[in-house]
Amino acid sequence: MQEITTTHEVLGTLKLVYTIYALAIISLIGWFAYRVTKEPNSTKTFITPKVFYSYLALLVMVGVGIHILTYNKIPWVAWELKKHMIKPDRKVEIVVKDHKFHLPEIKPIVLQCGEIVEFNVKSEDLTYGFGLFRKDNSMVFQMQVIPKYDNKLLWIFDKSGKYDILSTEYSGPKGAFMKIKDAIRVDCHKKVALKESR
Repeated sequence: MQEITTTHEVLGTLKLVYTIYALAIISLIGWFAYRVTKEPNSTKTFITPKVFYSYLALLVMVGVGIHILTYNKIPWVAWELKKHMIKPDRKVEIVVKDHKFHLPEIKPIVLQCGEIVEFNVKSEDLTYGFGLFRKDNSMVFQMQVIPKYDNKLLWIFDKSGKYDILSTEYSGPKGAFMKIKDAIRVDCHKKVALKESR
């Protein structure tokens, strides 16, 4: 079972991989632009159609390979794929109505690092978003909340801290004010490594 210390670390690595891949694709577009604007009778280049299509095939194989090798490296993807087999340690039921989040208990909701938390957010009127944000305004996760439906998401926290809840979907002008500061507090006695599955 592979361990990942933080979501920032794994996403930083993926960002680097995809940046390199994007630059390779841009080089292909640059070569194409160069060939299109070149004089027809100018000197030949070493990049023949055979080299071009080989490079294109390589980019396709690398792109597919990156997706196959990394789809399960982001911890919550594994949780989502296996959620029917995962029993949560804690369930948090949140109701959204009239542009307000209604928490199941007096805030903050106190959670522990390493426990599997199932958030079930129900809307009684409109489509909303449910986003959990760190104090630096970076998003931990978010999901769309569809009315009259159980909108469930599994999460395992790996760091102590206080988190704000915000709506991440447009639900009219009042939606911009849908925020609960310090709605969730996570207590860790030690640093927890996120695991692909449990």
